[in-house]
Amino acid sequence: MRIVLDTNSLIQSIPERSPFFEVWQSILRGESTLCVTNEILEEYAEILQRLAGKDTADYVLDALIKNPHTQLIEPYYHFGLIAADPDDNKFVDRAIAANARYVVTNDHHYDTLRQIHFPVVDVIALADFAELLKQ
Repeated sequence: MRIVLDTNSLIQSIPERSPFFEVWQSILRGESTLCVTNEILEEYAEILQRLAGKDTADYVLDALIKNPHTQLIEPYYHFGLIAADPDDNKFVDRAIAANARYVVTNDHHYDTLRQIHFPVVDVIALADFAELLKQ
């Protein structure tokens, strides 16, 4: 299944002791296809480096880039569906371009997508997605 992970969801899923570690593992095993853009990867790197250091950021980005289950495609159209935090739109645009099943996020700015009928973007909380993977 194709997914887009917002940065916070990715960060929460990486630690082995995290209750969301299965999300990270599902990407590495190919059970989930992570859909990204260069802009998303840059944000991942920036935040990971700030929170966990350069070595950890390099390791995670290397794992994602080399993973055959990571899909890197740039969207050609920018919908601008999230006005409250326009920076979040890169994840939404990628989800639409990739025909992703879910945007995995706990960010309340994405709640506005539930009121938009086209294009349809399904949003799922990180805990709910981790639970879905267990089934």
